[in-house]
Amino acid sequence: MLFEEISGQDSDATDIDCCAAFNKYAAEYDNWFNQKGRVAFATEVNAFKAILPELSKPWLEIGAGSGRFSLALGIETGIEPSAKMAEIARSRGVQVFVTQGEHTPFEANSFGAVFLIVTLCFLDSPLIVLKEINRILVPDGKLVLGLVLKESPWGKFYIQKKKEGHRFYKYATFYSFDEIKELLLKSGFVTDSVVSTLFQAPENLNTIEEPQTGYHPAAGFTIITAKKI
Repeated sequence: MLFEEISGQDSDATDIDCCAAFNKYAAEYDNWFNQKGRVAFATEVNAFKAILPELSKPWLEIGAGSGRFSLALGIETGIEPSAKMAEIARSRGVQVFVTQGEHTPFEANSFGAVFLIVTLCFLDSPLIVLKEINRILVPDGKLVLGLVLKESPWGKFYIQKKKEGHRFYKYATFYSFDEIKELLLKSGFVTDSVVSTLFQAPENLNTIEEPQTGYHPAAGFTIITAKKI
């Protein structure tokens, strides 16, 4: 996430869609995590680890990308529409299905937890995906969202990137905390817990942070767990 250094506008990609953009720049996206994205990624993983003990296995990540989060968090299975990204994730040992979250290949009540990590903002049909997640979760299962909220300093930073035609973020739709809660209710979930991190400015991220409990508008990254109603 937060890959602004994969820079700017893409004059060659005016007619491609979001999935094609991730296919085209899969290697650059993945390399970002080893370079300028290292501190952001470590901070986000640190925050996720605070909520992992409350989640039942097995786990699924929708929008698994190149498998960085799945590998770091111990998520066994992923869904990823970009074939190039899925190929990288598989090289890391993640079982990835190349498909979209609206129509997963899983039976009802299959997973104890389903993760959407900086994926909701790129979905064409977020409500449909959330309802599908509700279907495949066990009755006491949980949805785990990793979000850049639009009211946060990081959200405003990336909304500006979107306006400038950033090759990834031009496809993104950012949501507020209240809009997320409304989407959750419409799809059969209720908010369970909230963890916040990335309080440093996006242009000045230098140290790995410890997460804070609860919703904080100043946080650049917010984790929400939600349970089925």
